Amino acid sequence: MPKRFYSGRVRIGLHRGNDDIVTKAISQQAQRVAALSEILDVLPDAAAIVDDSDHVLAASGNCVAMGLVANDRIGPVELKALNREVQRLRKTQTRDVTISRNGSRLGEWEARLQVSPIDENLSLVIAQDLSEERRLNDVRRDFVANVSHELKTPVGALSLLAEAIQAADTDIEQVRHFTSRMQIEVKRLTAMISDLVALSQVQGDAPLRNSAPVEVSNIINEAVDSTKISAEQKGIDVVVADDINVGQIFGDEDQLNVALNNLLSNAIKYSPNNTRVGVGARRNDDMIEISVTDQGPGILEADLSRIFERFYRVDPARSRDTGGTGLGLAIVKHVCANHGGDCVVWSKVGQGSTFTLRFPVYLNGAVTPTEVIVK
Repeated sequence: MPKRFYSGRVRIGLHRGNDDIVTKAISQQAQRVAALSEILDVLPDAAAIVDDSDHVLAASGNCVAMGLVANDRIGPVELKALNREVQRLRKTQTRDVTISRNGSRLGEWEARLQVSPIDENLSLVIAQDLSEERRLNDVRRDFVANVSHELKTPVGALSLLAEAIQAADTDIEQVRHFTSRMQIEVKRLTAMISDLVALSQVQGDAPLRNSAPVEVSNIINEAVDSTKISAEQKGIDVVVADDINVGQIFGDEDQLNVALNNLLSNAIKYSPNNTRVGVGARRNDDMIEISVTDQGPGILEADLSRIFERFYRVDPARSRDTGGTGLGLAIVKHVCANHGGDCVVWSKVGQGSTFTLRFPVYLNGAVTPTEVIVK
């Protein structure tokens, strides 16, 4: 982290008198500031050394960009007040505040300010950016709320169906109808739990423990075989390109299978009966691209940026009919990220969609696990 140094601001609490003593004291304090400023290189957060008049003696390079330092002085009013309090009490103080960059609300960020006394009139300021932490907490909270809501629907349906069966215990036809509905809800619940488990696995701390070179043709053939029955039930012809022997990907074969299986399953679910779904693969420089193309209804441009969000559904009513959980594409996104790749989408309403998985090529050990794992 590059430092910024500011000269001419070091002061000491001595009365005018012997010039040599004052000069020596100033020199000693300047040396201490220079030594203390070295810690700015190893601190992960924005940091600065300031005096009791809010002048900045040294600062990490990101202090200016984050709005902490301007014109050799600390900027935020909250930080100035905290510095005054630290100088008065002579002990470390911490505050969580909202800081605006360049006075604009659009540039606001959440910060945890910690100011510690380090010399007679100097303080060390450390500012930790809490924006990402707050965002992750919001995501976790929304995820828990969404999971609760999604699980509550089939569980509630099962409870009502059980009561209906109990009330119609003498009507065999009604009992059969309600039990068939219970089986549908159980399948939905099972699919939801399976996708939640899969999502937790691909989001784990070590998502690629079983990494090895994987043939792209094996992944495609496995996905086509596993979705064969659902395709036949809708009369959908799954067409595989002639040449899918395009090389290897280094990664977890189970995760890669899940990702492609999810894309192919979605293409079949959301395509009209008696249409075609295409699967192909190609080498594009140092990347391998696996594409799934359908003749479905397509996706509105406004929805394209959100389809990889957990539980986001373009058409919730249609997802209930097809048994979608809203987690399939989120799993795909994380699998791609774990393998150093990504997933791109082309779609046009009325013409269908093409989802393309992109992964680095594995060339006889040229790509290692360390190189392909991107978090």
